[in-house]
Amino acid sequence: MDFYESWPAPTVIVSDGGYGVLGFDGDTSDHLGLPEWYEPHINAWAARATPQTTLWFWNSEIGWAAAHPVLEKHGFQYVNANVWNKTKAHIAGNVNTAKIRRFPVVTELCVQYSFEARINGLPLKQWMLAEWERTGIPFREANQACGVADAATRKYFDRGHLWYQPPPDKFQMLADYANKHGAPKGRPYFAADGECPLTAEEWEAMRYKFHCPHGYTNVWERTALHCGERVKAPNGRAAHLNQKPLDLLSLIIKASSDEGDVVWEPFGGLFSASVAAWGSGRKAYASEIDSTYFQLGVRRFSESVPMLLNL
Repeated sequence: MDFYESWPAPTVIVSDGGYGVLGFDGDTSDHLGLPEWYEPHINAWAARATPQTTLWFWNSEIGWAAAHPVLEKHGFQYVNANVWNKTKAHIAGNVNTAKIRRFPVVTELCVQYSFEARINGLPLKQWMLAEWERTGIPFREANQACGVADAATRKYFDRGHLWYQPPPDKFQMLADYANKHGAPKGRPYFAADGECPLTAEEWEAMRYKFHCPHGYTNVWERTALHCGERVKAPNGRAAHLNQKPLDLLSLIIKASSDEGDVVWEPFGGLFSASVAAWGSGRKAYASEIDSTYFQLGVRRFSESVPMLLNL
């Protein structure tokens, strides 16, 4: 909370905070306390987020369910739930199936959110409709503007959940047509500042980045860390109960940003997301209030170089 205002606006936020399981000092005792725990942070993220921001929210299933309404309240829109399947190796020999009264848990969620883009206080869908209505041009002429049979009116000006955000080139065609054929007294049209119509490049910046890697789905089968990159405390034991693999963090960071973009890791822990971001040519900003985690995490930026070369 002390640093959010001084960090550059994030393209990616990787949140791996409270799970409601008393897993670390300051965590809540159960999921019911998570909304209050997260809200100050989510509010701060929303104040600095842009339409290009993607939030990756790590948590348990019930922890995410508890926090989701707060995320929506502050403008984060659900995109997809991704499941990290740690496989049966995660619980092998550690579960008494004769007494347990549920199936053993080997999964964790990483939920993708975008940040709602608005222009003059309106979501993009409503703003586009309002701008075209101002022109006085019939909606059917949007097809002529875009050089299509019916896709423009059917997709780009749909008033319901089937609305599609126009690609940059189609948006440019709509804006050009509106400013050429629309009522002169209302010009310019599709100008966020009321002076200059948005360009195709500016319109493209009104949505989150995503580069879908080939061969991946929303289920990530990857064993939990047991050796290698697992950070050890001075006593030889694992330093963190739930250290995330660098390859998974690199996957989500590369999918939702470009080289040089800013990645936030508000709850640094061992700075796994920051190490992955740094190794991927992104700019990482993180914080951690636990001094032991902090010192161990900082050390990784020199010790992790060999592993980063393989990401």
